[in-house]
Amino acid sequence: MDTSVLTLGTDGLHRLISAFRKIAGVRETAWVDVCVDCEIPFGRGLGSSAAHARAVVLALGELFGRQLDDRAIFDLVQIAENVAHGNASGVDAAAVGSPVPILFSDRVAERLSVGFDGVVVVADSGVAGKTKDAVELLRQRFERAPESRMDFMGRSADLTYAAVKELTEGRARDFGSSLTAAHELLRGMGLSTDLIDRLVDVALDAGSLGAKITGGGLGGCAIALARGLETAGMIARRLEEAGAVRTWSAPLRRCVDDGG
Repeated sequence: MDTSVLTLGTDGLHRLISAFRKIAGVRETAWVDVCVDCEIPFGRGLGSSAAHARAVVLALGELFGRQLDDRAIFDLVQIAENVAHGNASGVDAAAVGSPVPILFSDRVAERLSVGFDGVVVVADSGVAGKTKDAVELLRQRFERAPESRMDFMGRSADLTYAAVKELTEGRARDFGSSLTAAHELLRGMGLSTDLIDRLVDVALDAGSLGAKITGGGLGGCAIALARGLETAGMIARRLEEAGAVRTWSAPLRRCVDDGG
């Protein structure tokens, strides 16, 4: 294992526990072994570090008999995220604590309703994303062609808000098309990889309503939307045949957010 990952994990855990003691008012001393069994791989754009941190926070709350509200849990997870990623936006800390999809903008998470049932298939490319390299690649592109920055940001925003509307209104096919369009935008900027592009194409050929890359770019996973379990199973098999290291399927259930 990369020792830098171990170092960041240990540092983040120490800071998280110190902050937990302060926020939760824990004065007693306890020696604990922390072991998190997690199948979410690091560096794939799936929020693995935030999921780990949230699991630790909830376990500490149970251990010391403390009831933490949503804000306190978010703040604690974000402390660990800042160690792992620097100035973390908060999107992963918010997402791993939400029972429904969210729209994250200006560091504020808005819970979204889902207007259709479906299945999300996740395919691991086996390659960790390279967010810093992706950001640098974009910076260089924008320097060479300043007008491309506004075009890219505008198109990204348009696709995002279109997808939110399609998701909440139950327009599954249109939502899938927006996913694919978003991937094509990122692919055109050089932020995808040959393998992830192949996985996206294979998913579409296998019946997916739409597919795209996850995470910060230059690695990670591909996600694909399927109408039902049978189609999702077929997509997953085709993705593994095409080079995915592993696949997961998760239900996307129709729901109306109650604002809670």
